[in-house]
Amino acid sequence: MLPMISSDQHLVSKRPCLLLVEDDDGVRRSLQLLLQGLGFDVRSFASARPALLDFASTEAEYLVIDYMLADFDGIAFLRQLRDRGWQGIAVLITAFSSSGVREVAREAGFAEILDKPFRDNALVAALSIGGPALAAPRGSR
Repeated sequence: MLPMISSDQHLVSKRPCLLLVEDDDGVRRSLQLLLQGLGFDVRSFASARPALLDFASTEAEYLVIDYMLADFDGIAFLRQLRDRGWQGIAVLITAFSSSGVREVAREAGFAEILDKPFRDNALVAALSIGGPALAAPRGSR
């Protein structure tokens, strides 16, 4: 259950913030809709630099990021967030998986590495690592 905050005599649930960085417009939009449907407040970016410049990026509790971005790679991005003190749950998504990438990603602090294409329920499970359990969305692939 998400925490409740009292404001103006109304109870408002605090949605966990998730940072999504994916350069493919269709994939980003699809993931954003899925994650919003699961109850996340999604901050979505098409490239890494604007996400790093967003002051709220270190306040996100979750990160879902593509490995190969035009301006950065997802592993270097997570290292920069960690250097700023970020302690959230990170998931790397990639179409370019290898044992070397997986090893470096784990060392950088990714909780999970998902190979594209992946099923929605795999992402849900990955985000549940170390955090509150999420219910699988209806019609999970």
